[in-house]
Amino acid sequence: MPDWYSPLRRILFNLDPETAHRIALVAIGTLGRLHPLNQYMADAWRGTLPAHPVEAMGLHFPNPLGLAAGLDKDATAVDGLANLGFGFLELGTVTPLPQYGNPRPRMFRLTGAQALINRMGFNSAGLNRFLANLDRHCQQVRIGINIGKNATTPNAQAQRDYITGLRAVYTVADYVTVNISSPNTPGLRDLQERQALNQLLFSLKDEQAKLADCHGRYTPIAIKIAPDLDEEAIAQIADALLVHGVDGVVATNTTTTRPLDPIRYPESSQAGGLSGAPLAVLSQQVIAKLKSYIGNDLPIIGVGGITDAASAQAMLLAGASLIQVYTGLIYQGPRLIREILETLEQ
Repeated sequence: MPDWYSPLRRILFNLDPETAHRIALVAIGTLGRLHPLNQYMADAWRGTLPAHPVEAMGLHFPNPLGLAAGLDKDATAVDGLANLGFGFLELGTVTPLPQYGNPRPRMFRLTGAQALINRMGFNSAGLNRFLANLDRHCQQVRIGINIGKNATTPNAQAQRDYITGLRAVYTVADYVTVNISSPNTPGLRDLQERQALNQLLFSLKDEQAKLADCHGRYTPIAIKIAPDLDEEAIAQIADALLVHGVDGVVATNTTTTRPLDPIRYPESSQAGGLSGAPLAVLSQQVIAKLKSYIGNDLPIIGVGGITDAASAQAMLLAGASLIQVYTGLIYQGPRLIREILETLEQ
């Protein structure tokens, strides 16, 4: 197919990254709501993509490639994104109450490195608006919903926010991801530590069981972890996930490390989480270590640094059952989806 994205990217990359993101998301969302065009797009684009079904977390996915959380935080462009051919979409992070997030500017491109730095800080329209937006989508697509805590909620009360989120999205999500690994909410990553994690997982699994009884359906729960973990921390997290019977793990979030030349990439000095190509090796290493502890007992959703078919294959070989893209999609456009899925068929 013709490369229509490159000229569009040149226009978008002349804009502030957050402004470009908002414009692109509005355009995708608008196209998704124009249902005759919506169906044409599905037939012309998605219908030609190879199928590669995967079973994970008790769910059937038409292919293993998903959209990572963070791109569509408020569920405003679900139908348009579904038309691109993803096997699933992970929406959010959504917090119980609306919050602005961190002050702007809070997103930075490192174009030569195919990377981004963001310190968004869980900017969210809140659960009520999120659910109202989601209720309008028409396309049949697997939906994961990524939940977080409000910045003003202390860690000692974090489980309250996560339980609120789980209750709110339980019947509309195919799976729920609990985000305890963003580097942009102060103290959030402390929830990955042994005692805090065990308390949180106990509460979440207890609530999941109650909700399953109430609604007559079981919605899997996955935990999203950071890439900046040593082997001891990975082992402790793996043990907690297995002990509590968590359904999956998303690895990894963005990194606070900077494996980049600061002279060539002066924007790398910005605070926040680094995503994109420089994260690939670190994410793959964490997944491989995690896999060595959990084996086949629960699936890994691999995310971080997938910018081409080779990096997608490397993540699957490291132990991921499903994979997600975000920053790679911004740099490569929708052709990245086709490239990855066609390579998986070979």
